[in-house]
Amino acid sequence: MAYGGSYTASFNPAMSSNESFGSGLLASSISSLSSSGSKRISPVSKTYRQASTLFLTRRLPEALSTLRPIITPPNSADDGEPAPVTKSSRGTRVKVWSLYLTLLNSIIELEPEEGKDAFGNQEWRALCTKVRDGSIWEEVVKNGYHGIEGDVDADVVINLATLLLAHARDQALNQKMLENYLASSNIPNLDLNDFTAPSRRYQSPARRNNGANTPGDLNSRVKLLELYTLHVLPQNNEWDYAREFINVSAVLDEERREAFLQALQSLQEEQEEQERQEREELKRQEEQLQKDIAEAKRLKAENEEKERKRLEEERQSRETSEGDYGIEQTPSFNGVGRAEPPGSPRNTVARPSGKSKSKAATTSGSMTITARATLILTRFRQVFESLASSVAGNPAVIMRLLVFTMGLLIMLGHKATRQRIEQMLGASWAKVAATVGMGTKVSYI
Repeated sequence: MAYGGSYTASFNPAMSSNESFGSGLLASSISSLSSSGSKRISPVSKTYRQASTLFLTRRLPEALSTLRPIITPPNSADDGEPAPVTKSSRGTRVKVWSLYLTLLNSIIELEPEEGKDAFGNQEWRALCTKVRDGSIWEEVVKNGYHGIEGDVDADVVINLATLLLAHARDQALNQKMLENYLASSNIPNLDLNDFTAPSRRYQSPARRNNGANTPGDLNSRVKLLELYTLHVLPQNNEWDYAREFINVSAVLDEERREAFLQALQSLQEEQEEQERQEREELKRQEEQLQKDIAEAKRLKAENEEKERKRLEEERQSRETSEGDYGIEQTPSFNGVGRAEPPGSPRNTVARPSGKSKSKAATTSGSMTITARATLILTRFRQVFESLASSVAGNPAVIMRLLVFTMGLLIMLGHKATRQRIEQMLGASWAKVAATVGMGTKVSYI
């Protein structure tokens, strides 16, 4: 986002942090290669150019190993000797630290397997952890600016905040470090006619050549405010604080203040709309889950009801098949058409005696035999129906039945066979007649 054309390499709320970070710092690294001066090149600048070339050719491990000697204090420096980059000019310091932060951003964006193959498992995890937990900020302040947060160059702070905005686990540390820097760093002079006037405030060696109270200083300050109010604070849901900070800021003019407030309002509305859509989606999913549960319960109840009815029908079928088919006592009716109770005088049957008793016993016995015969015939009918359905579904059974029938007819064609069958049927019928006669005598008795 550019306000009034004051700067172009800035954050756009619609652009992701990774895109802004990579494009801004990479452009800075490329432009630094083309600005080779005719003067004598310092060792730090020479090392920086070598590391830049390795970085642009995607040789990340070599670029990191080349850059490390100038951004870390010597190992044998027990007297607190700082890193070589602290003795360089402001421009060189900014370029070195910007390249280092860009390199870390590229390393942390590697795939896990690719990063472990390039740097080793332990070193790659250490580099990622250093960025994600925010300790990279303390490393830059300690090694490059003598541990004084207010002395850090504004462009380096912008790159640090952007790196944490893209990869940190949360933005609480980022907000804290930006607030400390804004509170402790120099406030630029807004009088544009006094850019060349030297600053009367004492500055540490790291900031004597920072170009304080210059247009570049002002642009960097505006970028910091944009990062802080439009990116970091919204990530922490500090909307009211961000709006208040913009209103009281002495760095912003009316045009920029209005642009910042409009951008902040747009971001807040966008986030609220996104949260509303997420709530609606969550509510829809919950309602769908409730419907699915209710449908599952309904299907379960229907299945249980069907199973209960099936079991009831089977039980009734068994009771009907195995029950007694004898004559049940039927209630008699009185003159007005109402049934008499079983124990009433009208419904009481006199006990037969003599010949009447024998006749009643014979009738009862004959009726019982009839019911049993009916049951037997019913069973035979069911067997025949089952056989007919089996034959209809299996043509091979029909062929077997035809073959059996033809064989039976051939057997009956022999005279001796017919005589033998007649003898067997006659003997069987005699036995049946004798059995029925014995049954009749017993019933009579």
